Amino acid sequence: MAERLSDRLREFLKMAQGRNVTLQYLRSELKIDPADNAWDSIKVLMHNLAKDKIVRPSGLNDGAYHVVRQVKQVKVFSKERERRPPFKFFFPKDFNTGMEMSFADDVVIREGDLIEIGGQSNYGKTTIVLNMTGENIEHNPVLMGNEYTTRVGDTDEYEPTPRFLNRLDAMDWVQWANEDGEDRFILLPVRDDYAQHIIKDKINIMDWVNLAANQLYDISKVEEDIKAELGRGVGVVVLQKGEGDMARGGQFTKDFIDCELLIDKFTERESMLTIGKVKEYTAPVMGKKFAFGILQGVKIINFREIVKCPQCFGKGWVKFGNTSKPCETCNKAGYIDK
Repeated sequence: MAERLSDRLREFLKMAQGRNVTLQYLRSELKIDPADNAWDSIKVLMHNLAKDKIVRPSGLNDGAYHVVRQVKQVKVFSKERERRPPFKFFFPKDFNTGMEMSFADDVVIREGDLIEIGGQSNYGKTTIVLNMTGENIEHNPVLMGNEYTTRVGDTDEYEPTPRFLNRLDAMDWVQWANEDGEDRFILLPVRDDYAQHIIKDKINIMDWVNLAANQLYDISKVEEDIKAELGRGVGVVVLQKGEGDMARGGQFTKDFIDCELLIDKFTERESMLTIGKVKEYTAPVMGKKFAFGILQGVKIINFREIVKCPQCFGKGWVKFGNTSKPCETCNKAGYIDK
């Protein structure tokens, strides 16, 4: 008995979920002869499948459809579910005191979370993520970055860049390799399409995501795709930042992240870290600011919380008659140690 066209069509569409198809394409793939009655009946079948939400008209043109990706109901309480604790993610430590960044106890990181670091150039983004890598080395983290690897000649081989190696060497408190000399982290020569290279269930650190100026709004989709691939792991994505309260991409950068750290210039010698969006916390932490210095390019020193200067209210200048003068309380920084 010949297989019915409706059954053949449904079976074919199972393999095309998430794609766009046309009637012409389907007739060709199913090898339907123009003289066959099925030539016209396939249009009726697709109309009925649209009612069943197997496909939907794409709106591109008459006879074009999007094949809906089918999903199954997720049972919540009808089967036993494990309640897993927060992910044991460690934030960097102050090199001098050995203490983890003071906000760490207030921020809850869970499996599948995405941490975003948006920072001005040369004020500590890579220092922060390399320290994150070192503190979480037991998790065998994954590193992808624009400045971590370089191509060997005209081959398909890559090697770590000299600057990357120097930074790892300077972080001599981290055991980067095991007793057999094998890396305790995974370095991938990836500079774009990060979601396609995520290693599921691991800490994946991407330093940094670069988008063209006219595509900055795409960062929301990039982060969504990365987050969808993490499984039970954690993602750290680094973005460039100019002056202002958000990384490049503006409000779109906040759509899918769970923890946001923003890094700016504080003084000529120090950087400022601001806690942005935090999805889950044990104590109020959003908006808090911290200052820190960087020694030898990798050592975070003198990490402490700062607050707005009560004299100049964060402006760095105070009125003096008809003019203004530098605030002596904060030395023009706008903030003082808490």
